[in-house]
Amino acid sequence: MKKLKKIQGKALPLMLNNIDTDQIMPGKYLVWITNQGYDQVLFENLRYNPDGSINQNFPLNNPEYQGAKILISGNGFGSGSSREHAVWALMQYGFQAVIAPSFHDIFKNNAASNGLLLISLEQNLVEHLADMVSKSPKTEFVIDIPKQEIEINNQNWHSFEISPFLKEKFLNGLDDVNYVLSKEKAIQKWEELHD
Repeated sequence: MKKLKKIQGKALPLMLNNIDTDQIMPGKYLVWITNQGYDQVLFENLRYNPDGSINQNFPLNNPEYQGAKILISGNGFGSGSSREHAVWALMQYGFQAVIAPSFHDIFKNNAASNGLLLISLEQNLVEHLADMVSKSPKTEFVIDIPKQEIEINNQNWHSFEISPFLKEKFLNGLDDVNYVLSKEKAIQKWEELHD
């Protein structure tokens, strides 16, 4: 995992509820023997029409949102089967954070393990953000993880919650194994006290 302290850039609104992992990353691609190239099939069934042509109404196909680092979505993001591939696809496309009212637990765990920041905000706030970005796609976001704040167009907008455990992982670029290894001295001390 890379160290992540700030995420700065545009956001893309995709205000659908209960987007599941099969919509994010279609199951037919789970047989790939590589973990690369998933950005090309991210939201494939929504990005493309049945005849293979581009769905011009889907936000990922809107040039104004190209390069967005933040995805804003509806309730229950990441429902469905457990597939790390969904997180890989989002990150390979360039997303570093997803803002939604709620996330499904398995998806939250996969995101945390791979360095994708998930921010839960109240529904009315998420809808306000999505509306703002829909009206002005060039809206500039800064997500400051140490301060746990979202800044919009150089103005403080809202704070967000993140567990101390996840915050430490993101700030130091630690996957689960490296996180445990970073606690080696504390573990040894505990073992000595309980021998």
